[in-house]
Amino acid sequence: MTSAAATSGMTPGAFSAQVTAITSAFGDPTRRSIYLYTRESGNGVTAAQVAEHFGLHPNVARHHLDKLAAGGYVEVAVERSEGGGAGRPSKHYRAAADAEPLEFPVRSDDLVLTLLGRSLAMLPREQAEIMAEEVGIEYGRTMALALQGASPDGEVVQRSFRSALHTVADALTAHGFAAHADQRNNQLRIINNHCPFGDVAIDNPVICAVDRGMVKGMLKALYGDTDPSIETSIPLGDQYCVTSF
Repeated sequence: MTSAAATSGMTPGAFSAQVTAITSAFGDPTRRSIYLYTRESGNGVTAAQVAEHFGLHPNVARHHLDKLAAGGYVEVAVERSEGGGAGRPSKHYRAAADAEPLEFPVRSDDLVLTLLGRSLAMLPREQAEIMAEEVGIEYGRTMALALQGASPDGEVVQRSFRSALHTVADALTAHGFAAHADQRNNQLRIINNHCPFGDVAIDNPVICAVDRGMVKGMLKALYGDTDPSIETSIPLGDQYCVTSF
């Protein structure tokens, strides 16, 4: 069998490195959409414009754009917007002219999710749920540190619970959950209108523990210890995924 590296003319190591870079930059569906939006804009876009267009927190939009810039897929210039007067210049992001990031049709998300689902199915449910939540907690804390900026000791400056909850919802939206925070009967909740785990979560609902863990991990870094519980779940047939506190 001829490898993709061989057919592309690359060494296996170079091919692997490029696939890893593409996956890192475009593994998130929102980031792919942001790249296409940036590519279609002839004058470039700002983080504020991306945030408004996709309904994201500005910090989340900036995180995606900086991730694309780090991979060389967009270029950054500090300039004033047209008609912006003498105000403070802002970063403008433009698709790099020589970037061809979609050259390799990488579908690592589907592969990893299928592997995760089958692996969890081999464990007793309680152990699988504990492992899935622990992975979510670790990833959630990393997300919080990346989005908000860490202090010298590696911790995020704490904020109010309500503010932290809205930040968590924005971060979940950036990862495909289409989330928002609300309050009902004096109870704060995060509502996810979409499950990015798709059919794998339907076949293995224990994966919902990853979602709960991500929420716990982010809130741990942004606010402190919490004990979220999942009230309703799309994989279990509900209209929304609701995490309450």
